[in-house]
Amino acid sequence: MNLPDGTMALVSRSSPTFMSILATTLQVIVLIAVVLTLFNIIIFVHELGHFWAAKWRGLQIDRFQIWFGKPLWKKEINGVQYGLGWIPAGGFVALPQMAPMEALEGGEKPEKQLPPISPLDKIIVAFAGPLFSMLLALAAAVVVWKVGKPADFIPSQEVGYLVPGSPAEKAGLQPGDKIIAINGVAVNGFAGSLDSISERIILSRGQQITYTVEREGQTQPLTLQSGFETEKTRWFQRRGLRQVGIEPAGLAIIGKVSPNSPAADAGLGKGDKVLTIDGHKLHSIARFSQYLRDQEWKSVRLGILTAGGESREIDITPERPLRPADADPMVGIAWDGVGEVDVRIIHPEPLRQVRDSLHMMWVTITSVIAPDSNIGVDHLSGPVGIAKMQYQLLQMEDGWRRILAFMVLFNVNLAVLNMLPFPVLDGGHITLAILEKIFGRPVKAKPLEILQTVCALLLISLMLFVTSKDIGDGFGRGSSKNREIVFPAD
Repeated sequence: MNLPDGTMALVSRSSPTFMSILATTLQVIVLIAVVLTLFNIIIFVHELGHFWAAKWRGLQIDRFQIWFGKPLWKKEINGVQYGLGWIPAGGFVALPQMAPMEALEGGEKPEKQLPPISPLDKIIVAFAGPLFSMLLALAAAVVVWKVGKPADFIPSQEVGYLVPGSPAEKAGLQPGDKIIAINGVAVNGFAGSLDSISERIILSRGQQITYTVEREGQTQPLTLQSGFETEKTRWFQRRGLRQVGIEPAGLAIIGKVSPNSPAADAGLGKGDKVLTIDGHKLHSIARFSQYLRDQEWKSVRLGILTAGGESREIDITPERPLRPADADPMVGIAWDGVGEVDVRIIHPEPLRQVRDSLHMMWVTITSVIAPDSNIGVDHLSGPVGIAKMQYQLLQMEDGWRRILAFMVLFNVNLAVLNMLPFPVLDGGHITLAILEKIFGRPVKAKPLEILQTVCALLLISLMLFVTSKDIGDGFGRGSSKNREIVFPAD
């Protein structure tokens, strides 16, 4: 079939756009499927522990269901109904000889009285779920030990940049200072571990933060004090975390130079390092932009170490690009910040991974309940937040390694939280069984059912609250627009 002139060219130009949209859509579908699969594996293994323990101890098993609510799919095999619910928030094994759970699990009371089981049976069955979650965490930890995971660690303890007017600047911190300790506790690196500078600031308590710094090679540390500030958020979002307005020192490495820009005209290229600006040591990329602003976009002299190892100095004057129209004057450099981050693949031992996860959980829980902490219940994550985190991890470099490491942390959290002594949780069943053993009789069914319903409603309310924050954080927070920077052609 003959087409008018230009039509084929139009189709040709449109095809890459359609294919890119299709590829992106397929990628999103695959990533979502992976996230759902991981969730189901975690839930299945936990409930499988209860299921196998119940069969071992001879308990009657009515249902084995992944997710809550009315089953979207169900099938009965050997007297047990297996199903998939419509509310993606967990799973359960219906065991009528344990504590009565019909009101929560949607089942019916047994037609005939079932023989009672011993407190030991109840403890074994309840404990089996957290045990299997912990075993899954150890299995994932063994895989991480063998294949490794990204370090995601910024080793520098040197201050590279201070936000003008920030608490850190008011306290007297300066670029080039090395932070040795925060609130009297030694720090290790800038970010990426619980004892790093960023995490120590976020997890600090009280109204002041004390820094111990080393300046200009002095052996005696200098102690400074300052308050803190938080990111401004809206009512439907999580409260901002503590921050003091500092960024780590790092190499200013050029990743890309825009065509027709002042940087291109000066002969700068990928891999070149900017060491000084007007004779001052350049401690960070952020300081570069701030210095140009402070100089009102006048010409500056840069000390350069080229990718080939040659030292040179150039004069460069920022220019306002054609696009975006509201942009400040620029020199046309896109930075490569990889030099700030330790990108090694590390192989931590399995037990250390579990221990680190337990420590992180302890720090989180104690921070949430501490009255002088800035960490609250709203900083916890529900199913939506966890799914978003998994999705983001899968999109990053070495995403499959990151998701394996996340499996360790998540399953340790699941095991420990389920052991808390609250009704409807496994720890609650264990507590009731211990009380039954002590007093020689089980807790009365009707009061227990009321207590379980109240606790379940409280847990559901908590889940809905943190989920609202998971969703609210996606609107107008942490988002950025990629805008093309175009300089006029010569």
